[in-house]
Amino acid sequence: MSKRTTTREGTPRPIRLLGDPVLRTECDPVRTFDASLERLVDDMFATMYAENGAGVAANQVGVGLRVFVYDCDDDRGRRHVGHVVNPVLTAADGATLVESEGCLSVPDLRFDTPRFAHAVVEGVDVKGKPVRVEGTGYFARCLQHECGHLDGRVYIDVLSGDARREAMRAIRALRG
Repeated sequence: MSKRTTTREGTPRPIRLLGDPVLRTECDPVRTFDASLERLVDDMFATMYAENGAGVAANQVGVGLRVFVYDCDDDRGRRHVGHVVNPVLTAADGATLVESEGCLSVPDLRFDTPRFAHAVVEGVDVKGKPVRVEGTGYFARCLQHECGHLDGRVYIDVLSGDARREAMRAIRALRG
């Protein structure tokens, strides 16, 4: 079932791939709330839908600002669509779920990744109004994943032991 339809105006931007320094750099807080921020968010939605992703962080499109967009379901099948500017992961708790996870910046690879079953993110929207997003299941995974990007991390950084070694081998093999 594809829910990937967009009603937003925006232009897809190229996704930055693992190895691009922007993915390993902590993003700066947004300080200016203007038309260019709104355009960025619209472009991020367009990019996410074009790539069939569940979320996109600004640094994945080459912009070092603390912004992400999302469109994904929670563990009850409820769809969540939105964006958060200057997000702070205020809670990541509950059971640890190890499930297959992927990333647009690490294409064609998926690894069993541990994430908490519940997450809360607080921030603001493009107009500077406070937002609080709470998620469970896959949506909680998405929130943790996108916040990690803005801190200069990718999901393979969450892996450890054999899973991390397997991921690194697969990435090296893809790079040839």
